[in-house]
Amino acid sequence: IMTLLIIGLVLFLGSHSIAIINTEWRNRIVDRVGILAWQGIYSLFAIAGIVMIIQGYAIARENPVILYHPPFWLHELALLLLIFVFPLLFAAYLPGRIRTITKHPMLVATKIWALAHLLANGSLADVILFGSFLVWAVADRISLKRRSPLSVPSLPSSRVNDAIAVVLGLALYLAFIFGVHAWLFGVSPI
Repeated sequence: IMTLLIIGLVLFLGSHSIAIINTEWRNRIVDRVGILAWQGIYSLFAIAGIVMIIQGYAIARENPVILYHPPFWLHELALLLLIFVFPLLFAAYLPGRIRTITKHPMLVATKIWALAHLLANGSLADVILFGSFLVWAVADRISLKRRSPLSVPSLPSSRVNDAIAVVLGLALYLAFIFGVHAWLFGVSPI
């Protein structure tokens, strides 16, 4: 039952783990094929992984194996934690003080997102999905201390970017809470 979910996680997180495992190999491939070809191949694996994760998770939810039943207050705590996720995701692309303080806002967002979902959901599929993302984000953050990331062009740093990240992030959070999450995933968070 979990095979498709696990294969999807291996493809998605595996492609996102190449730099964690072997930065030099990644850099040699990028030098050989060029950054655009590398990003294209990387994207194909990531997209295939996401599609398989979504399908595998949907299948696993049809007959859930429950590992634990979180108390209701953990659901409320998860909703509070998730407030930070979308602003952090925007801050990853809109450099400002948020990005400077967090250093890697997308990884922080991923860790908060995964932890919040583990607090609120107790099925085996939830633990596999969100636990995998949490472990990956922690491993990636640790590995960043010893490796240099690829140079990616970005906007100049600005406090305006922080304001944009917060406003857009909170708007997207509200959209997810009041409909988008239910529309995309069939489960309303409230």
